[in-house]
Amino acid sequence: MPAHYHRIAITLHWLIAVLLLGQYLFGWYLGDVPRNTPERGFFINLHKSTGLLIGLLILLRIVWRLTHTPPPLPAATPHWQRRAANLSHGMLYACMLLMPLSGYLASNFSKHGVKLFNMVRLAPWGSDDKVIYAFFNQTHKLTALVLVAFVLLHILAVLKHQLIDRDNLISRMWPRATRPPF
Repeated sequence: MPAHYHRIAITLHWLIAVLLLGQYLFGWYLGDVPRNTPERGFFINLHKSTGLLIGLLILLRIVWRLTHTPPPLPAATPHWQRRAANLSHGMLYACMLLMPLSGYLASNFSKHGVKLFNMVRLAPWGSDDKVIYAFFNQTHKLTALVLVAFVLLHILAVLKHQLIDRDNLISRMWPRATRPPF
């Protein structure tokens, strides 16, 4: 049986996974909300506010990860798989950090800024600059797509380990009170 991650790491992993999925779907939905309508502003500010909170959770997760050594992979794990796991985890963390950061920066180079949960306006600290806004907004969107690609790769790796290798590696990140679903 592989060693487990700490319950704080497990909680942060699954909480952020669920929140990112919801935020991604919410961001997708925003494309259907008509521009220049009050409801768009309302939903955009919810997306921004939720993104800021998720960003803080991601920072907490990164600090936790940097200060707590993860359990070792099974000794039989090939070197190339260890390298691939390290690279893909690094890309996941980079995307999780860059996505909310670029969204926040984009917001600060528009006249709208952020209205935290549609109650408290955080005035933008940057100028209303369409070029800088477009750069950070495109970075935000591109990073979301790259993150989805690495999440899918991550899920495929989990499935490979569980269904083909049958090494029960998922148990490392699964809450201990329950068994993995497959």
